[in-house]
Amino acid sequence: MPLFEYKGRTEDGMMVTGVQEAADVDALGAALIGTRITPVEIKPKKAGAVAINLFEEKVTSLDVMIFSKQMYTLLKAGIPIMRALAGIQSSVGNQKLAQVVGQLRVSLDSGRELSVAMTEHPKVFDSFYISMIRVGETTGNLDNIFLRLSEHIEFDRFMRGQIKSALQYPMFVLTAMAIAIVVINVMVIPQFEKVFASMHADLPFITKMLIAFSNFMRNYWFVLIGMIAGVGWAFKAYVKTASGRSNWDRIKMRIPIAGKIIFKGTMARFARSFALSTRSGLPILSALRLVSQTVENEYISAKILSMSAGIERGETI
Repeated sequence: MPLFEYKGRTEDGMMVTGVQEAADVDALGAALIGTRITPVEIKPKKAGAVAINLFEEKVTSLDVMIFSKQMYTLLKAGIPIMRALAGIQSSVGNQKLAQVVGQLRVSLDSGRELSVAMTEHPKVFDSFYISMIRVGETTGNLDNIFLRLSEHIEFDRFMRGQIKSALQYPMFVLTAMAIAIVVINVMVIPQFEKVFASMHADLPFITKMLIAFSNFMRNYWFVLIGMIAGVGWAFKAYVKTASGRSNWDRIKMRIPIAGKIIFKGTMARFARSFALSTRSGLPILSALRLVSQTVENEYISAKILSMSAGIERGETI
């Protein structure tokens, strides 16, 4: 079905916008009216049009966490899901999230499940979040699922903050070392070279290498920058491959100091996600397959999938 862009107003007078699939303009208008949104403008979305806005408001993990807590509170109080979404849409401060919630309401009114509606917004709701919502819909425990998801996102934000804080000092040291190397080669070594030249001394091999590298850096700095950029591009292209990503994820856990921090953070994310999945009613095999997509480490993900295969063969965890 074609996509349409729409603008409308809620019962509270709040302007909402969004993009929605529909058979035609009349069908979308009827769907919007059914969700208590009065259409103001509906037009076909231009094919291939890409809107670029550097200042566009983004939906952060904090926004999703607050959304989950609000949904838990409203559903726990017995408020129907359509009214809960309408209340959140009219009160949320992030206009982008308000637009997404409005599109969820339209999808639900057209007969879709909430988990299916969320799949249309992968940048807001990841696969783990959607799978947990699907479990909540199946078990009839959607309110508690929203609570557990909010706690999961809060813990994930905490772990990411801890990892970033722990890596700040090593990154500062590496940056300082890089600056020091440049300063020494550009300013210090040339001065020593003049002194050695005036003495007509026979210099050791290592000293000659240092002077040669200093001259290369000063006279052919553009070549050096090109080499660094080329290596960076090649590394980025390699990491995008399946084997390259897996190898890099394995290597970075062995980096001194930083490797232990990354490993512990990854394992904490795995344990928390696995606990949430099993506590929500997912079978162990399904939970392992789902969690393998959330650890953000291809090497650990492969190990988790191998655990799942082992359990299928009758092995214990």
